Amino acid sequence: MNPFRLIMKLGIWAQLGVIFLIELFKSSFAVAWAVINPSIRFNPAIVAVPLDLKSDIHIATLANLVSLTPGTTSLHVSEDRSTLYVHALDCPDREAIISGIKTTFESILLRSEA
Repeated sequence: MNPFRLIMKLGIWAQLGVIFLIELFKSSFAVAWAVINPSIRFNPAIVAVPLDLKSDIHIATLANLVSLTPGTTSLHVSEDRSTLYVHALDCPDREAIISGIKTTFESILLRSEA
């Protein structure tokens, strides 16, 4: 592997790590706030997230990142690997959940797939 490509890949993975830590902090705070504030009502849902990722390792990485973020859990990947099913603790807007997963984690993983 050429050194420039290696540096680019490491940069992409570092960016993914930083984004994950930011999302981890935000979601941890939101879940903790919900626990100490019993008046908050949840709207849990199972959301089908369409996948643009193709490789098994990138799909598995995405599923794990989603599960490691408090308030969401990866449930299943469709047989054709085109959809990730996610349980969200609070889902007032399905499109916002889908967009959040695709713009934070999947978009960076797509860049590392190339």
